[in-house]
Amino acid sequence: MKKRILLLAASILTLIMLVACGGQEATGNSASDGKVQVVTTYSIVYDIVKNVGGDLVDIHSLAPIGSNPHEYDPLPEDVKKTTDADAVFYNGLNLEAGNSWFDNLMETAGKNGENAPVFLMSKGVDPMYLTSKGNEGEEDPHAWLDIRNGIQYAKNARDGLIKVDPENKEVYEENTEKYIAKLKKVHDNAVKEFNEIPEEERVLVTSEGAFKYFSDAYGFQAEYIWEINQENQGTPNQITRIVDIINEKEITGLFLETSIDPRSMEAVSDETNVPIRGTVFTDSLAKPGEKGDTYISMMESNIKTIKEGLEE
Repeated sequence: MKKRILLLAASILTLIMLVACGGQEATGNSASDGKVQVVTTYSIVYDIVKNVGGDLVDIHSLAPIGSNPHEYDPLPEDVKKTTDADAVFYNGLNLEAGNSWFDNLMETAGKNGENAPVFLMSKGVDPMYLTSKGNEGEEDPHAWLDIRNGIQYAKNARDGLIKVDPENKEVYEENTEKYIAKLKKVHDNAVKEFNEIPEEERVLVTSEGAFKYFSDAYGFQAEYIWEINQENQGTPNQITRIVDIINEKEITGLFLETSIDPRSMEAVSDETNVPIRGTVFTDSLAKPGEKGDTYISMMESNIKTIKEGLEE
């Protein structure tokens, strides 16, 4: 409640300042450069929408690169950008549910789906569900780790942008067609690469249980310390559980996510004498200019890291 009050106060202050500065500022950048003003909730959705929108969109991503989009405290700049946005794109599937931060932001910014559309990127995806105690039956948000779902995200981005900017429909359709062709190549290569690993060796152990969709797509068994980042992470019971699984299945490699504190997985590695074979991307892209700084390159990196790690 306190965060929500502070968010609302920041929004009011921002809007007062905008009015004082004049009407052009209050309408956002679209008044001056003609671009569609878009807000996305985190970096992966940002990149997919950017590939579909190209030079026709100006995008502000809320959760910064390397951060946890499960729980985020919006800044005053986020309130302003969201208030001025022509469209908002979010993952859904329970991703932005922590502390109800996304719903509170939409309410504060006046985004109710009418004055500025709010688009669900995971629309049409078959959800998978959590099973850990206290989370039973909740949707697992990490659908984008199956590239086939990433293709669905691209289609939803296309449809959303066409709705708010119908004059450029053909551009969005052409951009999407080219982008989906690239995504299909990455997916097909993943299937090929992972089929070279014996099925019994395709066990993927990570800190968070983010790889359910990935494992379903590419023939893996997903194991983890905790199931979702909203949990109390790395508890003694969780450590004991995964150590037993690693020993029972004679697993030879562990993987650490780029956006996760490494200490829990390092403890598991020390306890089992099984090395961490590499880092993988889940909830965030890499910083611009680094490996994994786009959705395609993060998935290519994951494929390479997991394949080589399990073959060592």
